[in-house]
Amino acid sequence: MKKPILLLSVIALSLASFVASAQTDTDSRFMRPFTEEFDTSSPQFFSTGGSALRYLCGVPSFTEKGTDVMLMRISPSDPAGAGRGPEIATHKSTHFGTYSARIRVPDVKKVQPNVGAVVGYFTYRYSQGYGLSEIDFEWLIADPRLIYIGTWTSDPNNVNNLQRVGRTINLATGQILYTNYRSYHDGNRNHNFDPGDDAALSPRTLAPIEGYDASKSFYVYGFDWYPNRLTWWIEHPETQEKIILWDYQGSTPNFSGIPQPPTTYLLNFWHTNDWSVDTNPRSTEAPKYPYSLEIDWMKYEPYDAINMEWREKHNW
Repeated sequence: MKKPILLLSVIALSLASFVASAQTDTDSRFMRPFTEEFDTSSPQFFSTGGSALRYLCGVPSFTEKGTDVMLMRISPSDPAGAGRGPEIATHKSTHFGTYSARIRVPDVKKVQPNVGAVVGYFTYRYSQGYGLSEIDFEWLIADPRLIYIGTWTSDPNNVNNLQRVGRTINLATGQILYTNYRSYHDGNRNHNFDPGDDAALSPRTLAPIEGYDASKSFYVYGFDWYPNRLTWWIEHPETQEKIILWDYQGSTPNFSGIPQPPTTYLLNFWHTNDWSVDTNPRSTEAPKYPYSLEIDWMKYEPYDAINMEWREKHNW
């Protein structure tokens, strides 16, 4: 009779462990798992910044029949600078988890090839004592074949002391233009990672996605954020296979580059007058027309156990 009792004890312990690991995060300061479909007149999980004329929610896509989207419009009168154009942000904080979205950036190549405009899909927050937490995808719409991915962190008590790790990819050709880092520690000069640093440079090569152009159709983009690892990815438009763009587990001589504190989940569209796309140094013109970005959906899946453990450890 001892073996069944022992077996029951093992089962009970396994169940207790499973329940503990599957605990739901009930902290009211944080977003629960959600998918924002943008199929009603206003977003359910996001707030909009600025004039309501910048946003149309639950309207038919210009390019995909049967899909309702949010249109986010940049204005020719918008001043240059991140956050000075239309922007949406979650009502509450987010943290470690899987983030994904289905997006089509504006096609402006024939209308204004030298436009200086950025679509940003990202997380952002600065907390005194913890520093900056930012993870991003960015497209300079003058050349929508290129994707800019990376993170920003900072000195815990000074948001101006910035640190960056990043990778730029031409996904139409599969070319990784560069993977590098910079920091206030070294005067914000760009540095390549050590060629032998597999943790910072994986994958080292990428197969092209034939015909990739972020303005020609919708694509699903996402990233998986862990305390010690960040993986940016895209779904292949035909096979829906998750293609890893950068699996970063590295570090630099002075910082890891992986954000730690809670953040906010955002998407924005803004004019830049001093950051040109790598393939066109003239692309800093102010937008001449109210170009429209289309967002089909945005999703967040938190890693509850990891998030609760981090907040308990850091007395958040």
